[in-house]
Amino acid sequence: MILEWYLMRRIAGSFLMVSGVFLGMLLLLDMVEQMRRLASVSVRFGQAFRLAILNLPEGFYEIAPLVLMLSAMWVGLALSRSSEFVVIRATGRSIPRLLVAPALAVILASIIFVAVLNPLVASASREYARTLAQIRDLPTSAVALLQEGLWLRQADAQGGTVIHAASAEDTGTVLRDVTFLVFAGQDGVARRLQASSANLRPGYWQLRDVKSWNLAEINPEQASETLASLKVPSDLTPDQIRDSFAQVRAIPLMQLPGFIAALERAGFAALEHRMRLNMELALPLMLCGMLLMALALSIHHMRAGTAALRALITILAGFSLFFLRNFAQVLGESGQVPVLLAAWGLPVATLLLACGLLLNLEEG
Repeated sequence: MILEWYLMRRIAGSFLMVSGVFLGMLLLLDMVEQMRRLASVSVRFGQAFRLAILNLPEGFYEIAPLVLMLSAMWVGLALSRSSEFVVIRATGRSIPRLLVAPALAVILASIIFVAVLNPLVASASREYARTLAQIRDLPTSAVALLQEGLWLRQADAQGGTVIHAASAEDTGTVLRDVTFLVFAGQDGVARRLQASSANLRPGYWQLRDVKSWNLAEINPEQASETLASLKVPSDLTPDQIRDSFAQVRAIPLMQLPGFIAALERAGFAALEHRMRLNMELALPLMLCGMLLMALALSIHHMRAGTAALRALITILAGFSLFFLRNFAQVLGESGQVPVLLAAWGLPVATLLLACGLLLNLEEG
């Protein structure tokens, strides 16, 4: 077990070193990108740095499998360069059996990694979106899904409007059984509108079968009026509504199942959220497979003189798996491939391929 602990320490140390390099690069590049994107609003250095820091967890979370594979490649090449691989084989130890403990350790560490970093990424993503909207001075709007239906908020010069709907189409632009609560600054709710449906058009909501109450009246029910249709000004756009549900990273993993259920009750498609949930659950398996594949491709006899070629093959394999993972995610989110197959197919295939390569290292 001493040899297994030694190998795990080498992998952990290499992962920390490579992670530090990538974190520094991501921070620097993101700061430059933020200053370029926000040049029109004269963003300050401190604001760009804050945005880059908030965006850093999500960026690192996305490339974590690639970082682990590069770290494992570094360890494998180091073992070959120092002839430790030859010594291990000379003692009669099996390389595949030796890697069982590190593989299990990576799965356990990956579970902890997802449990800790996923809520951090969600919180940072929400704060990033809020800070970016504040810097750009964008109008405030929000969408929330609760047990009783869909809630939206839109701001305007008078005060704002809170919208509640029992259900909606998957585009989010057609609401059914909808209530509008129109606020008038500090005076509170000034008007209530009840409609059978509301269709979002450019610059306004088109309401059908409307009943309107003026809450400033002494008896709002007696002063109420019924209209066949009514236009309510709005600064919301279909993209804003869809984007409110597209920020899957802003939802912690533990809250995703409940959010998916609420999303489907409201009439929205939840393929993207289901895909994200399954990809998060499959991430430990993917990390384990990429670790074993990197070691299988990089461990070799140094006298063979193929270190540079093996390093190149390992790097290309890492980027290929990273690309295929993103490609499978797109296919799953678009519904072209079943979610379970898109999320779990590549991790399982990577793990099996890595095991086959490791068994190929054994003589006889």
